[in-house]
Amino acid sequence: MLQLTQKLSDGEMLVQEVPAPVLGKGMVLVKNHYSLISAGTEGSTANTARKGLIGKAKERPQQVKQVLDVLIEQGPVQTYRAVTKKLEAYSPMGYSSAGEVIAVGDGVSQFSIGDYVACAGVGYASHAEIVAIPVNLCVRLSSQANLKYAAYNTLGAIAMQSIRQADLRLGETCAVIGLGLLGQLTGLILNASGVNVIGIDIHQSPVLLAKDHFAALALQRNTPGIEKRIEEYTGELGVDAVIIAAATNSIDPVNFAGAIARKKGKVIILGAVPTGFERDPYWYKKELELKMSCSYGPGRYDLNYEEKGIDYPAAYVRWTEKRNMEAFQQLLVDNRINIDYLTTHEFDLEDAPKAYDMIVNKTEPYMGIVLKYNKEKQIRLQNKIMISGSRPSSKINIGFIGAGSYAQGNLLPNIPKSNSDVVCRGVLTNSGTTSKRVAERFQFEFCTSNEKDILENKDINTLFIATRHDSHAEYVLKGLEFGKHIFVEKPLCLIAEELEQIITAYTRVETNSAQFLRTQLMVGFNRRFSSLSTELKKQIGSGTMSILYRINAGHIPGDTWVQDMEIGGGRIIGEACHFIDYLTWLNGSLPVSVFASALPDSGGRNDTVNINIAFENGSTGVIAYYANGPRSMPKEYIEVFHNGSSGVINNFKELSLFGKSKRKRKLLNLDKGQKTMVEQFLNSIQTGTPLIPFEEIVSVTKATFAVLESIKTGQVIKL
Repeated sequence: MLQLTQKLSDGEMLVQEVPAPVLGKGMVLVKNHYSLISAGTEGSTANTARKGLIGKAKERPQQVKQVLDVLIEQGPVQTYRAVTKKLEAYSPMGYSSAGEVIAVGDGVSQFSIGDYVACAGVGYASHAEIVAIPVNLCVRLSSQANLKYAAYNTLGAIAMQSIRQADLRLGETCAVIGLGLLGQLTGLILNASGVNVIGIDIHQSPVLLAKDHFAALALQRNTPGIEKRIEEYTGELGVDAVIIAAATNSIDPVNFAGAIARKKGKVIILGAVPTGFERDPYWYKKELELKMSCSYGPGRYDLNYEEKGIDYPAAYVRWTEKRNMEAFQQLLVDNRINIDYLTTHEFDLEDAPKAYDMIVNKTEPYMGIVLKYNKEKQIRLQNKIMISGSRPSSKINIGFIGAGSYAQGNLLPNIPKSNSDVVCRGVLTNSGTTSKRVAERFQFEFCTSNEKDILENKDINTLFIATRHDSHAEYVLKGLEFGKHIFVEKPLCLIAEELEQIITAYTRVETNSAQFLRTQLMVGFNRRFSSLSTELKKQIGSGTMSILYRINAGHIPGDTWVQDMEIGGGRIIGEACHFIDYLTWLNGSLPVSVFASALPDSGGRNDTVNINIAFENGSTGVIAYYANGPRSMPKEYIEVFHNGSSGVINNFKELSLFGKSKRKRKLLNLDKGQKTMVEQFLNSIQTGTPLIPFEEIVSVTKATFAVLESIKTGQVIKL
């Protein structure tokens, strides 16, 4: 399928062939008929991308700070990889479209193939021939709906939410500052609701449009006596509410809103403007209320709502983002608002870069810019795109499923490209743009949106799994079924039932000794492969030891996918397994019991926890996993005591050894072992020797589950 993409490095825009998005659970595939360019948001993104590195840095100081933090913590190599990945990625554009449902995912009952729908969401409703949309970001339309109008869906819902925040009544007055596309939509909806609208903008043309279509009073900001004009119109009361739909670095809009609002009035921030205002003479004396309008409405940024499709009960949350979209679409159907005049330009998808040139260079006036798609074109839902010519089969032929930031920064760069024994065959991710860019950057033969192209491909004998945690077990089982060598990022699985299925499947493979020699199953426990770790173990030796592993894990919001028990498994299963494996490897024996206690938290996330582990050889280990520390403190710290010797690893950049002699080793770059791990895994495929014994992988996974059980019961859990 065709999709519009942009590179942040140089702003290059391409309409290129990429694999169709993967249809996930609770999603629908939509063949776009129209999509809307948000000239403000997308124009700013395009303009920033076309600037040099200094210009980008000035536009995005927060990202610059993040880069510097990574440089300090991880060193130049990882920083370079992270920045390169971001700059060179194919970024999809767009977040508002309308089209026809062509496939529905598991668990979807409210949509059928052939339905007309309006779609929303960054990363979902992109400028592409086919998009995959979660059900709560998609609304059904009538078969007679005007899909060009329906493509204004997202911006209509954003405007609707700002009006709900203003909480206006019939006959009241609202001023709209900023009469671009969002301001025009806001004014139209206000007018249809029986609210008197005053439109204000710095430019004359949008003021004239407002006057013609919805505003009882429309004025340029520099109109002499503008405050007096508004005061007279409102009978010296002032406006009941002000909605600021402008985008500027100036504090004038918010100060001007204070001047024209009535006493105890509301000011709603819809656009991107500073919220710092002058206390006197208006804001303090009038006791004004400042409110933010959050995107499309309640549900926005809520993983349960947007990704899982769990709705809020209407009796308690009357207007969600989906219900705002539905209300906007109903206004269009009922002809309560007429948005025909807003569309000033229409481009075919193939000509989309010309639209952005017009926006960035301001070569002509514009308002609503719509992209049109060839609705008669037949498009394959699951397509495979060749990146290079087919290469001869080798000893190790790799297929990659999932290739996000971690994989691109730590796994893929460490697959040797010059080794003739290793060939990268195919890659699949949820996003077609990511799949194609990864395939190009890391020299894969093809990218695809069909997992069968990877799993059932007889030329592929080695499978890397770097997806979200909830799909790890599924892909491991499928990989074992098709006889692949498997590298799966931690964790191996999320629940005990999945572990039992993997044990059964792996045992079935093991019973065939010839097959067992060929098949490797590896979990991405990389820290044991760090150069500092191997040196520490060599110097400390084997036997009964005491180990302390402190992790300054840092806070992760509860609404991220990692914290979701169904998707990420939470931080104990998702990350603490790393440290249980490390202790197991370091002392050379398996865990036999676990006791854990966690600080109480309202979400029950158990991410500040002490874990005590006893091992078969008598060793003991303490894992202090803390999410309540400062970011300025190094993340990881390890102390080992054994037979009169001790060793300390500080954040995998420094090793100190104590005993008969004392010495220290420092590294320039953070070394958590990923490079060595990948190299040794590929080597293990050729030698037939497991890199991590399967019994260790199983034991570590069971111990991880036992941590949660111990926290819940307050008991020592025997393994």
